[in-house]
Amino acid sequence: MPPRNAKADVATVALERLRPGRDSHSRDKVDGIQRARIVSAMAEVVTEQRLPAATVANVVAGAGVSRRTFYELFADREECFLAAFDHAAGLAAEAVLAAYAQSGAWRDRIRAGLLALLEFLDEEPSLGALCIVHSLGAGPVALERRGRLVDALIVAVDEGRETQGGRRSATTAPLTAEGVVGAVLAVIHARLVQPSSRAMVELLGPLMNMIVLPYQGAAAANKELSRPSPKGHSKPRRPAGDPLKDLDMRLTYRTVRVLIAIAASPGTSNRQVGEAAGIADQGQISKLLQRLTSLGLIENTGAGHSRGEANAWQLTSKGLEVERTIRAEATPSTAG
Repeated sequence: MPPRNAKADVATVALERLRPGRDSHSRDKVDGIQRARIVSAMAEVVTEQRLPAATVANVVAGAGVSRRTFYELFADREECFLAAFDHAAGLAAEAVLAAYAQSGAWRDRIRAGLLALLEFLDEEPSLGALCIVHSLGAGPVALERRGRLVDALIVAVDEGRETQGGRRSATTAPLTAEGVVGAVLAVIHARLVQPSSRAMVELLGPLMNMIVLPYQGAAAANKELSRPSPKGHSKPRRPAGDPLKDLDMRLTYRTVRVLIAIAASPGTSNRQVGEAAGIADQGQISKLLQRLTSLGLIENTGAGHSRGEANAWQLTSKGLEVERTIRAEATPSTAG
């Protein structure tokens, strides 16, 4: 018996994990990717063309998926919009709460939370506009969810009425927080509707002045105006030039499995890729591999049939970008 090849053993193990029936999450991963693309497309269509243009036809065109895929994941357009809203609100809340939860005085915590919100809006203007602007016209369910977020902000601002002894100030009305939050959101709303070249974080000082004034007086409020606004330092959540966006093919269950299989074990043969992807017909797997080759996602590093030896497939640099994007999007937070 010839000696076993260590690399072949590793490949066998990796592919065995991807075999249909062994990896119960494979289809869920593909659904998560498709869902993420549709949600992202919904946010982009709404921001660029306004809510009435966010039809199923326009959303699926932007996502690069079929109508059938859309209706497998969402009951209708409203459910898709609400998923996009929840996704955007979740990202924003995660950033704001992490900043606000830090120990310190009320004014410092409010400033940290507001800065996190403004940075999020600079990084994700489409998602921010969807939450703050377009949800206003998206129906009662979206309004109710938006209202819950606003209520949470009001509670945080209302903590400014507490005195050093932990008591509520009698000189500031409870309604003040509602008015302050409404004014801050009105300013942000206006900037999102009419975007400019100026970063949102530049609003930090003026907005803090508005928030602090009714609770701690003019002197404290004016100090917020003189504090320098930090420059944006956060990285975008997704690099420019998303490799999936301009991919000239639909990302299917089989395509994802093929790319994952080749990424897990470079040098995989046609037969091994077919087994991992659940494609028994070698003609079908050959056509799919040829298609991926023509797109520049994979390349054959083996001798191939011309010399009677098996193909050996590996991802190109573009293929690696796509595969990394697939893994990044196939996470619980994007799978809904």
